[in-house]
Amino acid sequence: MAIAFRILPSAPPPAAGLVAALSEQASSHLTDSQSRARAIQGAIRAMHRGGRLCGPALTVRTTPGDNLLVHKAIDLARPGDVIVVDAGGTLDCAIIGDLVTSYAKTRGVAGFVIDGAIRDSEEIAGRDLPVYARGVTPRGPSKEGPGEINTPVTVGGTVVHPGDIVVGDADGVVIVPVADAQAALAAARALKEKESVTLQKIASGTLDRAWIDAALEARGCEFVR
Repeated sequence: MAIAFRILPSAPPPAAGLVAALSEQASSHLTDSQSRARAIQGAIRAMHRGGRLCGPALTVRTTPGDNLLVHKAIDLARPGDVIVVDAGGTLDCAIIGDLVTSYAKTRGVAGFVIDGAIRDSEEIAGRDLPVYARGVTPRGPSKEGPGEINTPVTVGGTVVHPGDIVVGDADGVVIVPVADAQAALAAARALKEKESVTLQKIASGTLDRAWIDAALEARGCEFVR
């Protein structure tokens, strides 16, 4: 698909308290609460050392190997925004590095999710700014365009719309559309409580495992004696 050259208005900011509430939930619970969907592929992994990511998406589609629109997105970002970049998955050129992330942090950007490469990985790993990317290369980007800001993008096999809430932790990144956020939040909290009860049963030796054989038998598994 051809890449346009345009910048659209940013999505409205999320309701007060929504980002903070979602930031307390594990990415695993948030994807499970959405029918195990909206998880970005594991190939896009954390490049930072620790620290959670949560905030509304400011989306960017770039020409592979070009970061002109990423620079503009940083200037447009509101404090707390997560810059989500569809760079075509190419690892030929880095989309961001030490200078870009240093400046983005002064702008209040919450982090980056990039379907592409970064460079200056040691500096990024040591900075208090979450960065998820597909890989690393020393080769820098062009700054020519074209590209788009605030349009739907596909990152790691998942469609991300401007304003979607991006949640990242050590396991990876999950996308939560604002329209589904309250339901996903309630379901994630329920899953967390359910897992807490299961852990208590494991610790006390009272966990019932009969469901496994029942599930195998119901699906026609043959038990050879």
